[in-house]
Amino acid sequence: MSLGWWRLAFAGLLFFHGFSASGSAPNYSFMHNATSAPSLSYYDYIVVGGGTAGCPLAATLSRNAAVLLLERGGHPYGDPNITKLANFGASLSDLSPWSPSQRFISTDGVINARARVLGGGSCLNAGFYTRAAPEYVRQAGWDGRIVNESYQWVENLVAFEPPMGEWQSAVRDGLIEVGVMPFNGFTFDHINGTKVGGTIFDQQGNRHTAADLLNYADPGGLTVMLHATVHKILFRTKGKSRPTAHGVIFRDETGATHRAYLRNGSKNEIIISAGALGSPQLLMLSGVGPAAHLQSHNIRVVLDQPMVGQGMSDNPMNAVFVPSPLPVEVSLIQVVGITDFGSYIEAASGESFTTSSLASSPRFYGMFSPKIGQLSTVPPKQRTPEAIAKAIEYMNSLDQIALQGGFILEKIMGPISTGHLELQTRDPNDNPSVTFNYFKDPLDLQRCVQGIETIGRIIESESFSRFRQDYMTWQQLLNMTEFSPINLLPKHYNSSMPLEVFCRDTVMTIWHYHGGCQVGRVVDHDYKVLGVDALRVIDGSTFNYSPGTNPQATVMMLGRYMGVKMLSDRRAN
Repeated sequence: MSLGWWRLAFAGLLFFHGFSASGSAPNYSFMHNATSAPSLSYYDYIVVGGGTAGCPLAATLSRNAAVLLLERGGHPYGDPNITKLANFGASLSDLSPWSPSQRFISTDGVINARARVLGGGSCLNAGFYTRAAPEYVRQAGWDGRIVNESYQWVENLVAFEPPMGEWQSAVRDGLIEVGVMPFNGFTFDHINGTKVGGTIFDQQGNRHTAADLLNYADPGGLTVMLHATVHKILFRTKGKSRPTAHGVIFRDETGATHRAYLRNGSKNEIIISAGALGSPQLLMLSGVGPAAHLQSHNIRVVLDQPMVGQGMSDNPMNAVFVPSPLPVEVSLIQVVGITDFGSYIEAASGESFTTSSLASSPRFYGMFSPKIGQLSTVPPKQRTPEAIAKAIEYMNSLDQIALQGGFILEKIMGPISTGHLELQTRDPNDNPSVTFNYFKDPLDLQRCVQGIETIGRIIESESFSRFRQDYMTWQQLLNMTEFSPINLLPKHYNSSMPLEVFCRDTVMTIWHYHGGCQVGRVVDHDYKVLGVDALRVIDGSTFNYSPGTNPQATVMMLGRYMGVKMLSDRRAN
């Protein structure tokens, strides 16, 4: 049988591990469009970014302070492309200016996405929920008791045990059969071996996001402004030994300018929670960053801080599509194999999400969609509407059985390889330039190879046999992957070449990018920006390594954790 018809199906299934809040909008009396914001206002805390960390942080602080939460996007409620598992991936293919997803392409050539919606990446991701390892908590210097209480605070609203179907069960059993042991059952904890993790999708297929954590807020203590894009942090320098943050300038969707300032008080602060791209970008736009780079953009230097934007990382993902002789359930990531060599093995499956729910609508491929396009390394001149149209035409010609199956992926812990971020313009709506340097460190590449080899053993295991086409060899599956349109990198790999070549040729993102405002380089262990006062950064940009197998649980926990610590400090003083 020809393998050609499977290739686009494989490319699409790879997109399935990506980004989709309970459907009806809660009665958030504190949520407003920024067009209604006063031109001038005062608060105890100003949180920039209503994402995965910003929502739990603002909700916590509101219990004992006046908090302003500024989010550049809208809210997720009532948008079925976000709230419903059945529409998974639709938001990523929406490239409109009001989309909850904003595409960016790293200088490595890999297509990625950042959130632009209340709830952040938890509105767009694959929903897998798992805690950081205990060793990660110890190395971060966090208080273990408050960490556990903060995780539980999050889990009470947004974490669930997933239903286990046949495909996920076969992957679970295959992992155990090939020695990824022990089996740890269902748990949120990070434990070496094989486990079933949590999900933020409930039993009805509704997504629950960080925005839901605002249910914990004191409505009298919180103001949320949507479609509020912060352009600059304001600093006092005159008569100060160090620059002191005291306000922000933000614009609403009409372009009108608003200013919000901190009230007088030694514990009042501005907290940036704008994500791994947005937080270092906003620091630079506000004059905190590498002096020469800021001056090249005609930005007045408040503090020469060369570490802002450094240490950018993205956990590389590589995957193998497995066409199944049997129909399989639609599943996102539910099982994970946490290996002792530093690679995480996960899987997703399903074909019913590839068709539109409306008979009159064109076929929608979810994360398969060429419009989302993990055309990972498409040179700019080749990113044309014609190229995408050709891919769509090819997919529309596929028989539905070509989309039957699933994929098994590996991603590496860490990673060790790092890059950097720089401004491209002075417009906060524009993406900065980001370099991740995938596989620059040889240990990252070695872990990928070991992960791919483990996937091969799972596919060939007895536990997985009913989902394996007998006529297809492991080498054929690798070749199918290599020549699938997941990117336009030159194709090098063949059976006589090492798997290192395969890893480099087929690398993709898994949306776990982090760094840019790292602890010890840009912020201290209390997340206070070094060299300035009344300013913190609290989000994934502070991470040196991605926590656990998937970071969202820990990012939400960190927002709650730091809110608790800050309020405790506030009461003590």
